[in-house]
Amino acid sequence: QVQLVESGGGLVQAGGSLRLSCAASGRTFSSYAMGWFRQAPGKEREFVAAISASGGLTYYADSVKGRFTISRDNRKNTVYLQMNSLKPEDTAVYYCAGDRSPVYTGPGGIVYWGKGTLVTVSS
Repeated sequence: QVQLVESGGGLVQAGGSLRLSCAASGRTFSSYAMGWFRQAPGKEREFVAAISASGGLTYYADSVKGRFTISRDNRKNTVYLQMNSLKPEDTAVYYCAGDRSPVYTGPGGIVYWGKGTLVTVSS
């Protein structure tokens, strides 16, 4: 069974930056794609970014493109989300997610979830 543990959330002012980390254990980390999702208060969970098992392919939601960067270190079994130019509308609980396959094909492929880390962006 895969365990995903997020860290790095917190309170930041608009325009600031945060880096989220997600440490994975269980299954061979380099064999599956990883992603980040978020859920704002009163809203449904939404896709933020994903990265293939090798790290060669990345995907972003339009709302974060150009501001967020997803990366992974397969030696450390960790995926990162660098968030720059944060906006109040980025406030949400951010969830790390693992796919069943090496390439992200959509939310339907997600089989592993972390418990989330809260990001609050003040105006």
